[in-house]
Amino acid sequence: MKRTYDGACHCGKVRFEVTADIDHVRVCDCSICRVRGALIHRLPAEAVKIHTPLSELTLYQWGSYTGRDYFCPVCGILPFRRTSMPTQDEIDTGSVPFDGWAVNTRCLKDFDIFAAPQKRIYRSVPNVADILPDTRNLPE
Repeated sequence: MKRTYDGACHCGKVRFEVTADIDHVRVCDCSICRVRGALIHRLPAEAVKIHTPLSELTLYQWGSYTGRDYFCPVCGILPFRRTSMPTQDEIDTGSVPFDGWAVNTRCLKDFDIFAAPQKRIYRSVPNVADILPDTRNLPE
């Protein structure tokens, strides 16, 4: 069921709202997603209202510079991003290029991230076990 969620970074400087039926969260294995731990849900642009001007956020880009990650300059939280790469589902359904927002559901007030099914996105490494550290010989 579609509902409206208020969103904010940790300190509250970045504010936004989302109107959507969030039926899953995405767990991605790319290098930046693994490090930041965001649980993302992709939404069409019209489903996201950003109240804080983007000019007041810190922009991070890398690689092809087509994706845009927006961070709070005070607390460093990533509340949302513009993605650069379509998912396989988007390719299969012909809904590319994706021109919406990828929202960090951890920033949504009253959204239960633990109740949402996880959709795992594995694209950047051939085998996720290859990126995990070898912990077999660590001291106890």
